[in-house]
Amino acid sequence: MPVLPSPEEIEAAKTLKGAWTRAQLAEWGVPWPPPKGWKDELIERWEAARPAGPPAPPPTPAPADFAQDTLDFG
Repeated sequence: MPVLPSPEEIEAAKTLKGAWTRAQLAEWGVPWPPPKGWKDELIERWEAARPAGPPAPPPTPAPADFAQDTLDFG
């Protein structure tokens, strides 16, 4: 299954000449030679695969004085 890169990852994968390698495009599932509009299609597929809404916040650490009770069912 091809990797769906983010728009930032697509731009970061450019070579020094401002293009993409055949190997990189193959990793993303883009045929060679790349068809017109391949980049826009990848971005649309990446956006469609993302969950709706803002990303979930990172978990908050437990308070320093938190002690979890352990239950012994043995």
